[in-house]
Amino acid sequence: MKMRIIFIGSVYFSYKMLEHLIKMKANVVGVVSKRQSNFNADFYDLNPLCEQFNLPNLITSDINSKEVIEWIDDLHPDVIYCFGWSNIIKKQVLSLPNKGVVGFHPTLLPFNRGRHPLIWAKVLGFKRKWDKHFFIMDEGADSGPIISQKSFLINENDTAHSLYQKIINNSLKQIETFTLDLENNTENRVIQKIKSNYWRKRTKADGRIHFSMTSEAIINLVRALTKPYPGATCFFNEEEVIIWSIRKGNNKQPYLEPGKVIKVNQNEIEVKTGDGSVILTEHEFNDMPVSNQYLM
Repeated sequence: MKMRIIFIGSVYFSYKMLEHLIKMKANVVGVVSKRQSNFNADFYDLNPLCEQFNLPNLITSDINSKEVIEWIDDLHPDVIYCFGWSNIIKKQVLSLPNKGVVGFHPTLLPFNRGRHPLIWAKVLGFKRKWDKHFFIMDEGADSGPIISQKSFLINENDTAHSLYQKIINNSLKQIETFTLDLENNTENRVIQKIKSNYWRKRTKADGRIHFSMTSEAIINLVRALTKPYPGATCFFNEEEVIIWSIRKGNNKQPYLEPGKVIKVNQNEIEVKTGDGSVILTEHEFNDMPVSNQYLM
């Protein structure tokens, strides 16, 4: 009898992983999802996919509620896959399946546990080989035994969107492999022994562009927060404006103050930075008269 899988998720990554499990003909016996999310910018409704393939779908805002626990327990799962659920899952849920609850984290575990790993990786300017892990969840944050690890490359020109797609594409083979391993009881569980740092939750203030920053730091910030995330922002005439895309400019004039609009060419706006300039190429200034003005 094939391993019984309960799937928990609420974001686009969740949708793609569930879709792939269905294509694999994995024995998904139930799905727990959300109706909406004010927390996840990449929220995705799993219910249409569940309806298409006749999968039982429990919609909840409290993963640790008595209703959820009883619903999962009645389906007798061997394992739970939890990919894209921002709320803490407590011990009573973690202990329901005999093979455990499998989680996902795209960093170099045991380092950089915690919130918003792709965003922080880009904000901090990482350009290197990067890892992502599937692991057995425990009561800590991203601290359980690792069952699958695979590397991918963060390039300088990557954005939040391109990294998100890399992670999806790169994870499909992983989920096939560890699902088979779990089914055959052949998975290798690697204990995380090293003490680690934890990345904090991103705040709205973290997305504010300060044009006194270096051009590279501003570019990294914009690329980190572009779609599917909410975008980096600046202010013009006390109105907040979202910046979606950016590139480096060539202006080196030392006497211009950071934030000074140097040039407007159709939709492109060149702005002085702490060490040069950047060109805003996709934004929501619309028809605002920014020529020779200051962005804050």
